[in-house]
Amino acid sequence: MGILYGMVARGLVVLAEFSSVAQTNANTVARQILDKIPRGNEDSNSSYSHDRYIFHVKKTDDLTVLCMADDATGRRIPFEFLEDIHQRFVKTYGRAIHTSAPYAMNEEFSRIMSQQMDHFSNDPNADRLNRLQGEMSHVRSVMIDNIDKVLQRGDRLALLVEKTSTLQGNTIRFRRQTQRFRNTQWWRNFKLKATLILFLLIFIYTVLALLCRGPSLHSCLK
Repeated sequence: MGILYGMVARGLVVLAEFSSVAQTNANTVARQILDKIPRGNEDSNSSYSHDRYIFHVKKTDDLTVLCMADDATGRRIPFEFLEDIHQRFVKTYGRAIHTSAPYAMNEEFSRIMSQQMDHFSNDPNADRLNRLQGEMSHVRSVMIDNIDKVLQRGDRLALLVEKTSTLQGNTIRFRRQTQRFRNTQWWRNFKLKATLILFLLIFIYTVLALLCRGPSLHSCLK
């Protein structure tokens, strides 16, 4: 059932009220409660039980906001409703609150109270605590999702670093193997050239020895 009745009063002067049920003595009980509230500028929150209903009262300075709700509604949502009504009333009427006649704001503000009663009684998002818990749960899931992505990115980064290290190692080994291959080829070429030169010298010496009639080349040296 939720919130069924609301009232805004300055002291004992009722400025606006609204009831969502036709047959109820809520306004009579509300006036009795107003008469019990201590006068003065001290702020207070209080609740009074009556039959199966609870009257919740928020007093700020000389302005009292009151509502009646069924017992199952608890205290949190009714006091959020009272805080909302208080802020709307002060913002709408300002200093006129202190001098207005009884029910001066009733025609206009009773419609606002009706809308807010329905909102706080039926809209799950009206409960700020549940809404904040839902938002925190969403933020937590987003954080977990982001952390998972970071971890996955970290795994990919680690894999990339590992592949980079492997590639660098392969590059170093390739350079070393290339250098050894070059050195081997150079020695092979050097040995081949040296062998060819040696054979060429032996061939030339043999030809000269035949032409000069002896290995000493005596006839050619005269």
